[in-house]
Amino acid sequence: MIARSIHETICEKAGKFPVLVLTGVRQCGKSTLLKSSFPDYTYVSLEDPDIRAFASDDPRGFLNRYSTHTIIDEAQQVPELFSYIQTIVDANNECGQFILSGSHNFLLMQSVSQSLAGRACILELEPLSAKELNEAGLLPDVDNFLIKGGFPRLYDKKISPKEFFTSYTQTYVERDIRILRNISNSATFTRFLKLCATRAGAVLNVTSLAQDCSINVATANSWLSILEASYVVFRLQPYYRNYAKRLVKSPKLYFNDTGLLCHLLNIHTKDSLFNSGLRGNIFENMVIGEFIKKCNFCGEKPQIYYWRDSNQNEIDLLVENDGGLFAYEIKSAETMNSKFYEALEKLMERADIPSDHAAVIYDGEASFRGNKRNFIRWDEI
Repeated sequence: MIARSIHETICEKAGKFPVLVLTGVRQCGKSTLLKSSFPDYTYVSLEDPDIRAFASDDPRGFLNRYSTHTIIDEAQQVPELFSYIQTIVDANNECGQFILSGSHNFLLMQSVSQSLAGRACILELEPLSAKELNEAGLLPDVDNFLIKGGFPRLYDKKISPKEFFTSYTQTYVERDIRILRNISNSATFTRFLKLCATRAGAVLNVTSLAQDCSINVATANSWLSILEASYVVFRLQPYYRNYAKRLVKSPKLYFNDTGLLCHLLNIHTKDSLFNSGLRGNIFENMVIGEFIKKCNFCGEKPQIYYWRDSNQNEIDLLVENDGGLFAYEIKSAETMNSKFYEALEKLMERADIPSDHAAVIYDGEASFRGNKRNFIRWDEI
């Protein structure tokens, strides 16, 4: 098993809260992680129809059999369980009583907020990061990492990304979206998903996206919410501080995993990646995703943004934390180039960002830290 960076955070939070909730995209390794992190806990999955029927028809009997110190996987399948769990944890007043996990953020969080507010710690598991793969000796070169992404099964089994993601998208479209919304035309939704892929790394224009898919804007917004709730895409919001006359105020669209993104773009080889004209966008997507993983694995909510003014000056990534504001330009080039710093230096001057809080993240052979300019390899974030 590949060691997960979030392991210590999970164990720590389980010792402080009655309920631990672990969310994340399907097949990112939640069940494997929880079983290994809590070997003394009973594991039960509500994906099993018989178990799910038992929990739904007789929640008291289910929780009497699977009492405290239980991992309940895909817990959102039986939302009525949450009220009964609340009663148990309030009566026992112990930490680490239940570990709940699920792949559908909207349904799971809805149940948690209604019944377990203040009693549950919520963490999010992402696919494997470059750091985790590197420590396991499994990190491929950057192009193969872009194409494969971070789903554990791709590194555990001898399965090609094309084979894996063909099955993954089919399962997602034909099954998972019907749990979240009653979408009758799966072919149109699949087309919408692929159109989103062509916009990865770009400022999101929902009206244009809807027109290209022949749906209305309300439907497009609803479907974007579905993709976000099931951890397929995320929106990177702009930074609103007025460091210029006018700022772009629409979010940018990214995918949670570049392997899925490449599959939707029909990119399966290094040649097709270079010939697509989208390698820069996909590289940028990957780097921003690595920052999100780093935050989530520490149990922190990512405070990340992009910045662009009306003169097309743009910074790909701003990270705000206790240490202040950090600015990063992301370039898929292998060579350090002073031109990469032009937009950074403009924002650094306007926002009073110190030089050690700014860097270019690139695809070069080595990181370099100077007095005024810093270049960081993509796998050393």
